[in-house]
Amino acid sequence: MKPVTLKQIAEQLNISVATVSKALKDYPDVSIKTKTKVKDLAKSLNYKPNSFAVHLRTKESKTIGLIVPEIVHHFFSNIIKGIVNEAEKKGYLVIILQSNESYELEKKQIDLLLSQRVDGILISLANNTSDYEHLNQVIALNKPLVMFDKIAKMVSCSKVIIDDRKAAYDATQHLIDIGCKRIAHFRGALLPLNSIDRFLGYRKALLDNNLPFDSSLVYMSEFGDMSFEAGQISAKKLIEDHKDVDGIFVNTDLVAIGALTELKRLGVMVPEDIKIIGFSNWFMSSVISPSLTTIDQPGYLMGETAFNQLYKEIIAIKNKEETAPQTITLETKLIKRESTEIFSKN
Repeated sequence: MKPVTLKQIAEQLNISVATVSKALKDYPDVSIKTKTKVKDLAKSLNYKPNSFAVHLRTKESKTIGLIVPEIVHHFFSNIIKGIVNEAEKKGYLVIILQSNESYELEKKQIDLLLSQRVDGILISLANNTSDYEHLNQVIALNKPLVMFDKIAKMVSCSKVIIDDRKAAYDATQHLIDIGCKRIAHFRGALLPLNSIDRFLGYRKALLDNNLPFDSSLVYMSEFGDMSFEAGQISAKKLIEDHKDVDGIFVNTDLVAIGALTELKRLGVMVPEDIKIIGFSNWFMSSVISPSLTTIDQPGYLMGETAFNQLYKEIIAIKNKEETAPQTITLETKLIKRESTEIFSKN
């Protein structure tokens, strides 16, 4: 069945197409009686506005694109919720795409979103993204682009982040404050900026406290992934290589939970033998035994903030106003739990 048109409604009611269009949009110069007739008939015929025609007329699609490395990850799922909820308030639909940490797929997804004429794009970069031509193309087309979490400093667009270096410093400092002297770090892949900054924060905390930095205490999974299995593998290697380690700062909670599980299997007691701290405050962090001390990373707020910044830029472009890229830094906090409790061995 072909879609119902404004012309068909107009012919049935013996009025002009312009009057039908105005009635459906509640223009004040159309009588309430006519509006009621038009809306009732449109409803009975299951009339749907032609979104493509609306886009051509208004130069708005009322859709935005969202690219994340993973959809099922706790942190990113919270970000998605924040974005979708804010977008709905403003009447926007969100096209959600998962890059699977692939630069090549990320590039294709940017092209797809541009071909769909989205009004703006939100993105957290894949781990191996090192060339930014596809992102600069978005900016060259005068399309708003906002990065969050995993960003590229070299791309001139707005960004919503946390201070990863400070958060990692605070995490490591907490381990030092409770007496840890040999602290390992399970880091993320070499390339993402947040992974680099967390490593640098860890190292600076050691040096500021006159503790030697030992590169052999820094572990990264073979494929640079942040998985439960990566935590298990790194924990096993750590215990084989360094029996004197008394603390571990882990780049993300999922890896930390994998490490906790493996340490328990190996008979290493947490926090009695080794204290461990994660990053992101995933739900499982509070229910695992022992519960995991972690850095609370505000995913939902990051999603809300990223969308609202994108929306501001969409409106500014629509109104032909000048905009300058903004970097918005959200606060983090240390959540103390059982995995770093001070335990007396007496």
